[in-house]
Amino acid sequence: MSPFNPTRGEVIATLGGREVRLCVTLRALAMLEHHFGVTGLEALGARLKSLSAADLSVVLTALSLEDIASLDIGFQEALDAVVAAFGALR
Repeated sequence: MSPFNPTRGEVIATLGGREVRLCVTLRALAMLEHHFGVTGLEALGARLKSLSAADLSVVLTALSLEDIASLDIGFQEALDAVVAAFGALR
């Protein structure tokens, strides 16, 4: 794995026993706006406040800079990883 870039807002999370890089990119935000059917960051932020397990999986996949489809990821580690990724925004 190439080194992560904290200046870019990347974080390393342990998911399913593997270290994975996550980052809130423009692409990820656009994917999430589309998935949730909202327009704008304010509406997206409001929608992210009440996620189902399926929604959390979509968010985690959008933020991941790697393929995580085959990983067995627990709810709490997924939630912690998403919070860390959004917390890394500057």
